[in-house]
Amino acid sequence: MRRFARAALLCLGCGVCWLLYGLGQLALSLEQEPGGGRERQAPDPAAPGARRQGVGGWAAAGSTGRGEAGAGRYNYMKTHSSEKMHLAVVACGERLEETVTMLRSAIIFSIKPLQFHIFAEDQLHKSFKDILDDFPYEGKINYTLYPITFPTESAAEWKKLFKPCASQRLFLPLILKNVDSLLYVDTDILFLRPVDDIWSFLGKFNSTQIAAMAPEHEEPRIGWYNRFARHPYYGVTGINSGVMLMNMTRIRRKYFKNDMTSVRLQWGEILMPLLKKYKLNITWGDQDLLNIMFFHNPESLYVFPCQWNYRPDHCIYGSNCKEAEEEGIFILHGNRGVYHDDKQPTFRAVYEAIKNYSFGDDLVHSLLRPLELELRKTMHTYCGRVYKVFIKQLTKSIKHLYARRSKGR
Repeated sequence: MRRFARAALLCLGCGVCWLLYGLGQLALSLEQEPGGGRERQAPDPAAPGARRQGVGGWAAAGSTGRGEAGAGRYNYMKTHSSEKMHLAVVACGERLEETVTMLRSAIIFSIKPLQFHIFAEDQLHKSFKDILDDFPYEGKINYTLYPITFPTESAAEWKKLFKPCASQRLFLPLILKNVDSLLYVDTDILFLRPVDDIWSFLGKFNSTQIAAMAPEHEEPRIGWYNRFARHPYYGVTGINSGVMLMNMTRIRRKYFKNDMTSVRLQWGEILMPLLKKYKLNITWGDQDLLNIMFFHNPESLYVFPCQWNYRPDHCIYGSNCKEAEEEGIFILHGNRGVYHDDKQPTFRAVYEAIKNYSFGDDLVHSLLRPLELELRKTMHTYCGRVYKVFIKQLTKSIKHLYARRSKGR
């Protein structure tokens, strides 16, 4: 009997040891899996040889050959996502110069390093590479070039939606699977203060918010969505997607309410059904689809003020962005081609000033003062009458930049 008790005690001790070992292995595995504090580095579905997943395969709009951008096209940064700010842009046609000017504006004032994700037609890759490789500030910026890619089975429909490349932004959470957060901007954006400041909105998201955008209009009497839209839209006047800050980890995990099924759908599942249902009723393509999505999921959107996405509509009918009047313009959005015609000379003056600025030159004498002289010439226009809002924040950004430099000496 005593011998039996010893044997039972020995078996029990071995069992406890194995149980403790198993629990230790489980804890270790949870640290390495999503939900355990670290996001899994998933393969890029657009990359050569990648496993098809998400929305069911991808097709490049143009050549998928490696070209001169080649090996770096899918090389993701190896540092932790919090160490760099990720900025994405989609460039097609004759948008090379405009995109480069936007990137220049981001570089001038930003504090933390920048990782650019540039989606462009293959024929533009060499030009981007030649220009960006010649930029100074090595270590402050890094870039990756990508082809234009859409889900294979519906590529033709996505390409012809609004503009040839516009809907690419909808697929960024599915393509950049190992990027946690991302700032997407249109090519016609100019940063008049550090990217760091809009990036900081990520820390202001509550537990349900996955993205941030600005309203389409401040004044409903001139709003487009509330007067003409034939589909649901967010809020009173809709939202503008030209500047879109995203927590992409949350986007990929969320199940969205919708008006197509009682079952909630994930991002990769909802895009094509939305397009099929509303394609005859949408005017602004991917922006309309985002409006529909956030109409049904309003708790998921953080709305930032108009000075973070200041467009001609904010001044051509009289000034209607009060935040810009008080603090200046933080991000300028020259939509409708106003950087390249004479319809809005105030916007064009800012664009030309940043485009022509040479890195390393004195910002006050080479950028700010010449710009103010040009802006004074536009006072015959509605936007020109409030030209000071175009340089109020720019003046502060230059002052703060020089203060940082003097402290760093």
